[in-house]
Amino acid sequence: MTDNHSAFETHRRRLLQGAAAGAALLTPLSALAAAGDMDAIRKAVATGHDASVQRLREWIGLPSIAAENRDMEKGCAYMMALAKDAGFTNVQRVPTDGQPGVFGVMDNGAKHTLGLYFMYDVKQFDPAEWSSPPLEGRIVERAGLGKIMIGRGATNQKGPESAMLAALHAIRAAGKTPPVNLVLVCEGEEEIGSPHFAQVVRRPDVLAALKRCSGVIIPSSWQDSSDGSIVVNLGAKGIVELELVSSGEAWGRGPAKDIHSSLKATVDSPTWRLVEALATLVSPDGNTPAIDGWFEKVRPLTAREKVLIAQSAASRSSENERKVLGVRKWVGDMTWQETLERGAAMPTVNIEGLVAGYTGPGGKTILPAKATAKIDLRLVPNQTKDDCVAKLKAHLAKRGYGDIAVNVTGGYDPTETAEDSPLIKAELATYRKAGVKTSIYPRLAGSWPGFVFTSAPVGLPAGQFGLGCGAGAHAPDEFMLIESANPKIQGYDGATLGFVDFLYQIATG
Repeated sequence: MTDNHSAFETHRRRLLQGAAAGAALLTPLSALAAAGDMDAIRKAVATGHDASVQRLREWIGLPSIAAENRDMEKGCAYMMALAKDAGFTNVQRVPTDGQPGVFGVMDNGAKHTLGLYFMYDVKQFDPAEWSSPPLEGRIVERAGLGKIMIGRGATNQKGPESAMLAALHAIRAAGKTPPVNLVLVCEGEEEIGSPHFAQVVRRPDVLAALKRCSGVIIPSSWQDSSDGSIVVNLGAKGIVELELVSSGEAWGRGPAKDIHSSLKATVDSPTWRLVEALATLVSPDGNTPAIDGWFEKVRPLTAREKVLIAQSAASRSSENERKVLGVRKWVGDMTWQETLERGAAMPTVNIEGLVAGYTGPGGKTILPAKATAKIDLRLVPNQTKDDCVAKLKAHLAKRGYGDIAVNVTGGYDPTETAEDSPLIKAELATYRKAGVKTSIYPRLAGSWPGFVFTSAPVGLPAGQFGLGCGAGAHAPDEFMLIESANPKIQGYDGATLGFVDFLYQIATG
């Protein structure tokens, strides 16, 4: 920690210069923000930089992991404290049938109200896979980017969320009032498929507050690491997270407990049974779902979506995106445009993990009694979670695999927001004023529970917004860019100022 703080002081001049560069990129700002106001806010962002970065570091140090039921109540309490500290009132713990949510409001006497979606949970991690401790929030130099903070949750989602909070702190420190009212809704189960988030949103007082909003955003930090460009998504795929479990007990064949592997000559294997069942779910190359009826409700890409994808392909680099992912080839060696079309239109069946028997050092000659596959299904319009789960169960039963348990742990439907909605227009206007190259893409290949906002009874436009850069979500060495070495990419202060400008853009709607 001491070395990190010394590094901050050593590079303080460069940080302030970066803040000034970020300010230049972010002008001219909305007509509602007088130049004097913005000058004061920019100074407050620069002055509060160290405190804001330390706030993120401390948040990273508290890992709330729903999948492990680790520190969830502490995570909820910390989220509530962060919200109160940023100026939210009526901050409440919202009980659910699972982990609690958090709700708060900020009445600034403004004409417009914006909803903010936060998550306080993070993915699991194995410290042995990281170059620095995943809970330390260490700042290191990354060639071509600048200074980054490494830590679980740094980009998904504590980094962008903390930058949004930093924007509110800066506005207040400058003696100003945010130009919009805010409604904050948080959950602690996003990383397990948000199984109970609808209970938070549909609580009467929360729903009434959201009904006053013009839209909802999840903070992001998705500037491209080479040219600083941003893809604006008009929606996201839905998801179903589940386990498929094959066991000798349920099957009525194979062992009731692990037995010596020499008995494979005379005893059936639940593990091979699971492997055979999994093979029926996809095409031979594993890339196309083969579940009965899987595509009967899938909505093909519209003509407008194909135009947007073509434009997006022309402005994005296939080579750079493969480099960031560590991927040499796209599925089927398709062209870049075909790849992006498939990414938007294709539902998926993915094996997250496959576990059976002994997986430690050396061998252990057993015939396992149980095998488990962790599965996620990504859904596109007009698929639904419930219909897809029913189709999966029917598919397995038809092929004689009805004994394989389908244990659904979470999920939700796809989400869509209109291209001409005020929310998307405000995003594009903010990026345009920041000099950021943008393209519009029909839907995020990943998932977030925006469906809860875009569907009844809420019915709001919803999407991601944010400047800045981060990577490594769900992986080792997840990071958030703190001090940018590339003038096209915003560091932490630039990301903070981006949220300030976005609030003023919403206020003009």
